[in-house]
Amino acid sequence: MSIVTRETRETTIRVELTAGSGEARADTAVPFLDHMLVTFARYSGLDLYVRARGDLKHHTIEDVAIAVGSALAMHLPGTAARYGDRTVPMDDALVHCAVDLGGRPYYRGPLPSPLYDHWMRSFADNARATLHLRVLRGRDRHHVVEAAFKALGLAVRDALVETGVVFSTKGGVKLSAERGSSDDGAGHGTGSEGPDRRSASGASGASSVRDTRDSAAGQDAR
Repeated sequence: MSIVTRETRETTIRVELTAGSGEARADTAVPFLDHMLVTFARYSGLDLYVRARGDLKHHTIEDVAIAVGSALAMHLPGTAARYGDRTVPMDDALVHCAVDLGGRPYYRGPLPSPLYDHWMRSFADNARATLHLRVLRGRDRHHVVEAAFKALGLAVRDALVETGVVFSTKGGVKLSAERGSSDDGAGHGTGSEGPDRRSASGASGASSVRDTRDSAAGQDAR
């Protein structure tokens, strides 16, 4: 199980994520966000628990994305399939999602809701994922955003499939980093092995997590 706790002066977040059957409990005080988190868990097949409190809705939404993305990055096995690609219809909406969990953070949208477009960007940055979302059709903003979360969940489900091999022409990547004074010279150490992921392991063995923050304001998808 991956557990991420994130506390700032603006928000307090706890996320628990593990392989399972898509069971979810979400309590963020933002009803539509709760709905999207339960949707993501159901379609990805991940068991997800999220509790969050924040001063402003857009802070809560963004910081939950950071924590969920970080938990997914920690959960990813080194020999996962890495790639997923799904298209989901929902009434008037049709949304395509393509994802690569190989450690190259990039997001391309947009979604018609600034808040949930930013959720996707923050999620991708902290999951260290390449995420492309294309809204092929759709008039109802609620339907478009929900179809995007469903497509993301299904694509992540495919990307997490265990294959037994590293899906990269580089093979496993070894990275070492050491802090020293300017006159110590270069240090030497051993790094961790894994797929093509741009991160270093901490002393405890847990994956290091980049924390990103952009201010974003907008309207709920409803």
